[in-house]
Amino acid sequence: MCTALSLTAGGHLFGRTLDLEHSYGESVVITPRKFPLRFCCQPTQSRHHAIIGVAHVREGQPLYYDAVNEHGLAIAALNFPHSAAYCSAEDGGWLAPYEVIPFLLGRCTTAQQAAVLLGGLPIAKHDFTPDLPCTPLHWLLADGQDCFVAEPREGGVRIYRNPVRVLTNEPTFPRQQDRLNDYLNLSPFPAENRFSAGLDLTAFSRGMGAMGLPGDFSSQSRFVRAAFVSQNARRHSNTDEGVARFFQLMACVTIPRGSVRLPAGDVETIYTACCDTVRGVYYCTTAQNPSLTAVDLHRTDLERSEPVSYPLSVPLHIHWHN
Repeated sequence: MCTALSLTAGGHLFGRTLDLEHSYGESVVITPRKFPLRFCCQPTQSRHHAIIGVAHVREGQPLYYDAVNEHGLAIAALNFPHSAAYCSAEDGGWLAPYEVIPFLLGRCTTAQQAAVLLGGLPIAKHDFTPDLPCTPLHWLLADGQDCFVAEPREGGVRIYRNPVRVLTNEPTFPRQQDRLNDYLNLSPFPAENRFSAGLDLTAFSRGMGAMGLPGDFSSQSRFVRAAFVSQNARRHSNTDEGVARFFQLMACVTIPRGSVRLPAGDVETIYTACCDTVRGVYYCTTAQNPSLTAVDLHRTDLERSEPVSYPLSVPLHIHWHN
C-alpha cells in the first residue's frame, strides 16, 4: 500500500509513501559512481551515475525502494500483487525486479530514455535473498519533463505515459487512470447548485466542491485523492515552500496505524519521502518522527567506491517556544 507522486509545479519534486506492516530497517543510501552495480544477467556497471534514495542494505548491497540519480531521473517501485507477471529466469538478458532501479538510474539521464530501455527488457522472477523473496512490482519513472509507468505483464513490460504523475498499487495503471472519469465533477472551487433550478440549495461549508472525493485507504481511492490534490496544487516559488507543500499533499494519503489491520499486523505509513531532483536533496519523515530530515547527494564524495547510509529513523525533534 504505497503512493508515489511527481510534482512539477515550480521545479521537480518526486516522492512516495511506504505503507507496510513493519519496517525492514531502511536507510537513506547514497550509491557513488564507483561502487560496482552487479546484476544477475546484465553486465556490471563499474562506473555509473550517482544515486540517492531509500534502501534496505544487505551485505553491502542496497535494495532501493525509490531513488533519484544525479541527473534528476527518479524511480519508485510499488507493490503490484495481482497483475505483475514475470518471465522465466531460464531465459537470458533479464533484470530481477530489485535490479530495475539501480540499472536504469545508473545509466539513464531522462525518463524517456529509461522507459524505452526498460520496455525492451524482460523482468524475471528472482529472489533478492532467501528471506527476501521476489516482490511483484510496477514502477513510476519521472523527470521534470516526462512521466511513465512500467508494468510487467504477460508478453513483456508495458510502458504508459502518465499525465497524472501519480501511481499507487492495484489495479493496472490504465484502470487507475480511467477511474478519474468518475470524479470529473469535482472542483476546488465553491460548490454550485446543479441539483435543481427549482430548489433553493446553498453550500453550507467551504470545500464542498470536492464532495465525493473518496476518503478510504484503498489503492484506487488513494490514486484519485492524490491526483486531485496534486493536479490542483499551486505553483511554489522556492524549494522550501515546494517541499512543505509536497508533504502537505502526501498527508492526504498517509495511513495512520490502526486504520488498516491485517493478520500480520497494522499497516501504517513507515516513511514519506520527497526529493528535490534538481538539487539532489532527499527529505523524509517517519511514523515515529514527523519532523523533516534531509540528505544532500552532493555533500558526499561521489567518486568514492562504497555506499553511504544515513538512518531513516532519528529521534523526534520538538521545537520549543518557551
